[in-house]
Amino acid sequence: MTRRLISTGSPFEKTAGYSRAVIDGDFVFVAGTTGYDYTTMMLPADITAQAQNCFKTIGATLTEAGFAMADIVRATYYITEARDADAVFAVCGEHLGEIRPAATLLVVAGLYKPEMKIEIEVTAKRRS
Repeated sequence: MTRRLISTGSPFEKTAGYSRAVIDGDFVFVAGTTGYDYTTMMLPADITAQAQNCFKTIGATLTEAGFAMADIVRATYYITEARDADAVFAVCGEHLGEIRPAATLLVVAGLYKPEMKIEIEVTAKRRS
């Protein structure tokens, strides 16, 4: 399989030089995904809602790429407040509890916009 790019169609992707995801062979690399609800273009104030939206976008991206959530082998979580970790872990457990990818959570000074509280990136490998 050749390298294939998955795009949301956002002009920002071309401006910033990135893709929502890149498929390379049996792997898909999903870019850092923030908590926007892309149907409404709104960013909820609540960390739990933002985390849910991250997984909604990641799931849709994986589906478009021909993968499933169960294919996720690596996840990295970036949060801006350590106090939000338990809420984030609850959402991660809801979506990945049976999958249990290798994962890292980092508390960072900030994300691209100050209202962004979480960003999640994943790598998935197609199961044989």
